[in-house]
Amino acid sequence: MDLLIHNVRVALPDRIAEGMAVAVGGSSIERVAEASCFAAGSAVEAFDGQGRLLAPGFIDLHIHGCREFLADEGPEALAGLCRTLPEYGVTGFLPTLCPRPPGIDAEYVRSLSARRYDGARVLAFHLEGPFLTLTGALPPEALGRSDPERVQRLREATGDYGAIFSIAPDFPGIESLLPLMTFGKRPAFITHTGAGVAQTRRAIELGARHATHFFDVFPAPKERDTGVRPCGAVEAILADPRATVDFILDGEHVEPVAVEVALRCKGAGGVCLITDANVGSGLPPGRYRFGSQDVEFHYAGGPARMTDNSSLPGALAGSGLTMNRAVANAVNMLGVSSHQAIRMASTNPAAVLGLQGKLGCIAASAVADLVLLDDDFHVCRTWVAGQCVFG
Repeated sequence: MDLLIHNVRVALPDRIAEGMAVAVGGSSIERVAEASCFAAGSAVEAFDGQGRLLAPGFIDLHIHGCREFLADEGPEALAGLCRTLPEYGVTGFLPTLCPRPPGIDAEYVRSLSARRYDGARVLAFHLEGPFLTLTGALPPEALGRSDPERVQRLREATGDYGAIFSIAPDFPGIESLLPLMTFGKRPAFITHTGAGVAQTRRAIELGARHATHFFDVFPAPKERDTGVRPCGAVEAILADPRATVDFILDGEHVEPVAVEVALRCKGAGGVCLITDANVGSGLPPGRYRFGSQDVEFHYAGGPARMTDNSSLPGALAGSGLTMNRAVANAVNMLGVSSHQAIRMASTNPAAVLGLQGKLGCIAASAVADLVLLDDDFHVCRTWVAGQCVFG
């Protein structure tokens, strides 16, 4: 074996295993067993975890930026993002791109997909628009029109990385677009929508099986009969066992009780954590430039809010979360176990992308994407494919 990480507690989906060691050969995990099962000197490199918690690398399904790097600012910025995210335990992620006008959107995506990046791996490009019905903090370009050729251009522009489309079930013509978006069994994400129950159920049937930044920009339908609470996309998603969800768990984007409800409906494997992080996350509170506008963080890990130098002063515009802080928040705000919080940041997101058994787990034959955490979920060391990339 090339690497033996010993004297660690290992985060498994259903428990924390004490006194463990993990053997790595090349880019994959060879064996997970009690430390006493391995002979001294049996590895090229031995690393003493000092009793800390070894977790599967985190997977962020929705992130725009971190620190000074924003995926929307080009390949060099994305390269910086890939180098930075392992400091927060992220080993794989979906760079989330704001929509651009037709004609230049595919060209921009192609400029990103033409490169290979070191550090946290790009698992696909997440296109948040232009097939939405509500903008939220996104630019007006988020509200496009039904255009199969545009879907095809965007999908081809992502190259080998592939595309994850975020859509609104009430977008006109979405039923004809979803088969193109979910080609190759990729899911589409539901978000920025005022859809009703029937529209949402139809979108789920057509492959939109995951809801991102759930509850945010998911307004309830207008009340038709006084005293009768209407149901819409939120209820349809919670009721369908095929649909999974993710949350921005910073204490302001969503009430923690909503996450508790989702865990009751979806079970331990159906809820994920995301950051939806903006430029400035991981940095001290203050103002930071987001495209042509400013965002402000009032405290570390808090939401990004637009300033008076923006189109919607005070409005939410992503978060200042990092994934290790999101995991800590799940423990502290929801009262879930540490292994469940870690599962929501690693195993569950991997399953959303169809990568279960390969990523997001510490098991034989899985890719050796690993993160070593202290008791407060600070990152001590991160490995991607068996190579140390932080610490």
